[in-house]
Amino acid sequence: MKAKATALLLSDLGVIKSHSRPHTSNDNPYSEAHFKTLKYQPRFPRSFGCIEDARAFCRAFFDWYNREHHHSGIGMMTPDQVHFGQADAVHAARQDTLDRAFRENRARFVNKRPNPPDKPTAAWINPPQTKLMAQA
Repeated sequence: MKAKATALLLSDLGVIKSHSRPHTSNDNPYSEAHFKTLKYQPRFPRSFGCIEDARAFCRAFFDWYNREHHHSGIGMMTPDQVHFGQADAVHAARQDTLDRAFRENRARFVNKRPNPPDKPTAAWINPPQTKLMAQA
């Protein structure tokens, strides 16, 4: 392929040329954070023997990531807890535990009653347009 032919092909496919700085990520921040967690996982191998090895590793990783890994961006909950509507129950159980700890040992908490991390709210990369914005 020639460079001009490649550029024209990409243009025909709707791929927009980017002039971003090298080694600077400006893609989807969620997928970038996910990739970094994957890449710096202590069990991440130096290389995979074959595609099946990579798939097996990723299956186990994604299961852990969604069911066991507590994310700071979603109130120290797992994606499964948030996705399957368990966030309110988890938050309430945490508050009950903290309230009991406060009642049983007030000296441990100097300034105020403890609170769990905030419950997650909706997060968007490209938020949907509201009707008012659409009419403008």
